[in-house]
Amino acid sequence: MMREKDWRSFDLTAPTSEHALLAETLREFVAREVEPQAADHDRAERFNRALFRSAGELGLLGVTLPEEHGGAGLDATAAVQLFEALSTSDPAFALSVLAHSILFAQNVAVNGDEAQRRRVLPKAASGEWIGGLCMSEPAVGTDVLAMRTRARREGDVYVLDGVKTWITNGGVADGELGDAFVVYAATGEKEITSFLVEKGREGFRLGQKWQDKLGMRASFTAELVFEGVRVPAENRLGKEGEGTLQMMRNLEIERLTLAAMSLGIAQRALEVMLGHANERRTFGVPIREHGQIQRYIAESFAAYRAARVFVYDVARRLDLAATGQRVDADAAKLLASQVGKQAADAAIQVLGGYGYVGEYVVERLWRDAKLLEIGGGTLEAHHKNLVKDLSREPGLVRR
Repeated sequence: MMREKDWRSFDLTAPTSEHALLAETLREFVAREVEPQAADHDRAERFNRALFRSAGELGLLGVTLPEEHGGAGLDATAAVQLFEALSTSDPAFALSVLAHSILFAQNVAVNGDEAQRRRVLPKAASGEWIGGLCMSEPAVGTDVLAMRTRARREGDVYVLDGVKTWITNGGVADGELGDAFVVYAATGEKEITSFLVEKGREGFRLGQKWQDKLGMRASFTAELVFEGVRVPAENRLGKEGEGTLQMMRNLEIERLTLAAMSLGIAQRALEVMLGHANERRTFGVPIREHGQIQRYIAESFAAYRAARVFVYDVARRLDLAATGQRVDADAAKLLASQVGKQAADAAIQVLGGYGYVGEYVVERLWRDAKLLEIGGGTLEAHHKNLVKDLSREPGLVRR
């Protein structure tokens, strides 16, 4: 039984010695390797492959993957720690890591068979492979059951035809595909199946690279084209038609880690605006003495702390291998994504003209924050999901 003093000393954000060690590793990695390169890679719209490999060498690409396959074997709390920390400095790099480690590798870890896990996960955990997820299409976003990419069975292979878009890690450099992807495709009426597709297969190519993005510019976003791509049946994840369930299961941890990214953005925005408010003087006093500035800082801090506790509490209870946790995951992302953007917006207002230029990080944080209200589920999708789920199970309100 936990004694009162133990209960009071419990750290929701680092509940075990392993989590505490991870937090320290992340602080050092972000300060030493992530922060110095962030602004330059944003301006150049260039993915930092060397930094990605460094993250793999430190074990940061496989925190939730099984130890027997090269991962750390940790939980959703560790994943939240990772993406919060990276996003205090470079949300775009964090997004690339998330697409790889959560949307691709964690997906395979939960939904793949043992042979697939042995083949894929060590390469993903080390950074030898860069992976991603193919779900969205040019005419299909939230309405995933309307996807047009098709997979038809021909003997011991499936033939894939279609176009996927908005694919993070779709490429790693101009003209160069990412290494491997989990691809969702229709195999029947309202039936979706997922496949492992590696680069080098005939008919699988890089389409349009999305440039001049508002934010997340250091992550590589592209279209991927499938023209008669022959994929062995052994590359199918699970059974035919199980893709929708797999997708929902993976979306829960995706949304929680995207919420964690928003926490990192809010934290850094707070640090910047508070530092500026202490240094900048107007009318003979630091601007922290002005009520308008106090409101921006105080309300941003309160919202950040509330969202942080919520996100880490959801992480504490989230089972990476289960489904049915959509209410908490949707609510966490709905709240945190807005807190992150609002904190970045407040920071720009506190800094005034300084906040509007690239020399100060809040301009980049504000641009990056917007995607988190769209990607991995729009705000409107979260509204719909939450009302639907809560109406079906009103008891969830008191859980």
